[in-house]
This record gives sequence, C-alpha cells and structure tokens, in this order.
Amino acid sequence: MTGRQGPALSRRSLIGAGLGITAAGIAAAGSGQALAAGSDGAGGSKEVGPLSAQTRGRAFLAAAMDAYPGHGSIRLAQSYTDQAGLFSTAFTYDNALAILAHLAARSPESLARATALGDALLYAQAHDPAYDDGRLRQAYNVGPYTFYDGSPQPDGFVRADGTANVGTQFGFTGTAVGDMAWAGIALSALARRTGARRFLAGAVRIGEWIERTGRTDEPLGGYKFGVDGGNQPLPFTSTEHNTDLVCLFGRLARLTGERAWLQRRARAEAFVRRMWEPAGGFFYTGTNDGVTVNKSPVPEDTQTWTHLALGSRTGEYARSLDWAVAELGVLDHAGRTNSTVPAGQSYEGVTFSSASLVANEDAPIAEGQPKPDRSGVWFEGTAHLALALRDRGKRGDEARARRLLASAERAQDLLGGGQTVGGKALPERAGVVSASSPLDTGFGFGYYPYRHTGATAWYLMAAARFNPLRA
Repeated sequence: MTGRQGPALSRRSLIGAGLGITAAGIAAAGSGQALAAGSDGAGGSKEVGPLSAQTRGRAFLAAAMDAYPGHGSIRLAQSYTDQAGLFSTAFTYDNALAILAHLAARSPESLARATALGDALLYAQAHDPAYDDGRLRQAYNVGPYTFYDGSPQPDGFVRADGTANVGTQFGFTGTAVGDMAWAGIALSALARRTGARRFLAGAVRIGEWIERTGRTDEPLGGYKFGVDGGNQPLPFTSTEHNTDLVCLFGRLARLTGERAWLQRRARAEAFVRRMWEPAGGFFYTGTNDGVTVNKSPVPEDTQTWTHLALGSRTGEYARSLDWAVAELGVLDHAGRTNSTVPAGQSYEGVTFSSASLVANEDAPIAEGQPKPDRSGVWFEGTAHLALALRDRGKRGDEARARRLLASAERAQDLLGGGQTVGGKALPERAGVVSASSPLDTGFGFGYYPYRHTGATAWYLMAAARFNPLRA
C-alpha cells in the first residue's frame, strides 16, 4: 500500500466500504460458540484430530471454493462470507493465498484443490474480456447475485460467452502489481510441486506484464503500483508490492534459469531497502511520486513480509518484527470503545497500521459503516507476524507466535457464527474472521468480523510453518 490511493486500486480497497453494514449487524455476526474439542489452546497449531483448528480452516477454504456447484467446475473461492456484502467476489490475492495454504497441507486432496484454483487463475489470464497480455484483475465474480441497485449478475466465474467474470459492479477491474505478484508466486509454487509447465508459463506471463507495466526509472526505482480499471498507470510505488516481487522474480530466475529475472529481483529489492528507517527499525510504506518517501501511515505487512522475503533472521532488518510487536500490538475485548467482541472474550494480535491506533472512534470508518475500535485485531497480519517470528527464531519468538496463533484459533471458534457462503451454512467453527472488531486501516477502508479466505489461509500457513515468500 502506498497511502492515499483511490477506490478499487488494491485488493484491500472497498472491503466493506459503502455497503450499508451496520454495527448491530456486525455484533450479531460475532455471536460466540463453544470451543471445539481438539483445538490446541496452549500452542495454537497442533493437529490432534478431525476437529482441529487447521482441519476446520481447510474446511472453510473448501466451502468458499465449492459454494456455487451449479456454475461450472472452473472456479475460484469466494473471499468473504455473504454477510460482508461483497456477494460472490473472489479477490485474486485471496485465491493465491488459498493455493499456497492448500500446498502447505501436503495432502492429495489439498493438492487437487490448489491445482484447480491455479487452473482457474490461468483461465482468467487466458479469457479476459478485454486483454490478452497476461494480466489478472483485482477480483472476479464466482456466483450469481442481485446487486444493490437491483441489477442481476447471473453468471458464475465463467460467463456465458466464455470470458472470465470480472468484478465490474464493485469496480474491481484494475490490476495491481501486488495481486499479480501473489498470483505468480502461487503459480510458481504449483509449478515446483507438480512439474506442470502450464503453471510456470502463467507465472512468467505475470512477471513479464509487471516488467512491461510497472518498471520505473524514477529516483526511488522499483516497480509501480499497476493500472486502474481504465488501464491508466497509477503513480504509487509500494514497499509491499516490491517485496512480493523479490520472491516472484527470484523464483522465476530459479525455475527458468534466465538471469534477467535476477536483475529484476535486484531492482525490486533495492527499492525495499530504500524504504528502511534505521532510526526506528521499520520499513516505510512506499512513495506516492517516486521521489519522496511516504512516511505515514506505517503498515504492518511491510514489516513482516520483508522479513519473510529477505530472510533477515539476524541482520538489521530483523528489527522490523520487534517494531511490529511493540508499535502495532493490540488487545481487543468487550470493554474497548466500539469493540464488538462478546463479553468474556479477548483477542491478542496486531492492527493494520500506525494510523489504526489513532483512528477517530467517534466517526464511522466510512459512510454507512460502524465506528472503529482502535484495538481491533487484524488476524491476517497477526498470522503473518506469527509466521515471521517462527521463521526468525530468536529467544521468545516461538512462544509469542504460539500466543498469536492461539488468538486466531479462538477467533475461528468464537467469532463469525451463523455466517454463510453462497447462502449455505459453513462447516461448524470454520474460517478465521478478518478482524475481531471493526478497524480503520488508515488507508481509506476498514476490516470487519467476517470470515475471510485470506485470513484463514495465512493462519494455516503460519500453523504449518510454511513461508510463501521464500524464493
């Protein structure tokens, strides 16, 4: 993220924005359920039986993928439960994470699901309604619905004319470099696991699109944000996106043997390193103009993903994890202002950014939205912090990571009860919500207590010690 971009520019924008979701509705969606037998309350990641937290997380990913059986076998997973108000939206980023989480499970069934999702991304790449240049869009529709203005969306992922069903009603038609990078990372992982050349070819097309579209010779360098729905270049350059490219380009270099990918990796990595703030021990979010570093807000993911991609276990950059723990750590409970956590529960983790901690708790996050809780836990970020701590392995890191994973598992057990996907009930206590309470990211959108493919996938990877960003 680079700061003050407009709507529909990144995978995160418009999440719950302007959709008429009320605070009362969120509170009702967060009604608690009993802790399942078999979950590991102490460690947070132990597989002990068919009702284990990881098993239930994978059941949610399967349900999100299988929600519209009457609309063809080529399919993506719905990103959020129906209650989020995004209908059948399937974000490209979330589906890339689902592929990687399935690969982390290392079972034949999970491999089959990862392969099917990878083939769906390849289908979208080959059957875009307007372009044949290797791009993927921010999101797609995977099932029918009637939009808020009464207009129908009758198709599944594959439209009647054979094109991929781009998410036009919400404006999810642009292409961000970060989304593309994650799709490429997922396809390259499938290529390594299966040996199938089609996945490597798809990942290479993604890398080539990024090189053509995103490369910049501005003073700070790196690769720019991507294009909007009108195919107009966006001026931002993101630390997060370039971190993703360190992994993608590194993998493409290894899989293809072509040195050009190493040069591109070096360009992306140089930008990331320029975003380091040695005095504070953290990475800035990026630049809005290619010249000046954007110093506020400071997000969590530029601290954890940089570690996972650069492997800075003992170097100076390893301090970024300590910064995230110290500066973005939160504890959410019913006594907090605007918290929707039921009485008697509490959740430990991190919030989205430095701006989340100073959000205006007297004003809605956006029009029609609830007011934010400054201590709302962002479970996606909490999970990749846990994974990064496990990867770093300093004294105390594993214990802290286990506490964070246990918090995510309690959320899976107790938050988001009664939610549905495609109008169907979910498996019991399956799927991690995106946030414990409504939280304001500071980047123009919020997160809410709806079960989420992305948050669940990151939890599963952290529980399995599976680093998706290691080239």
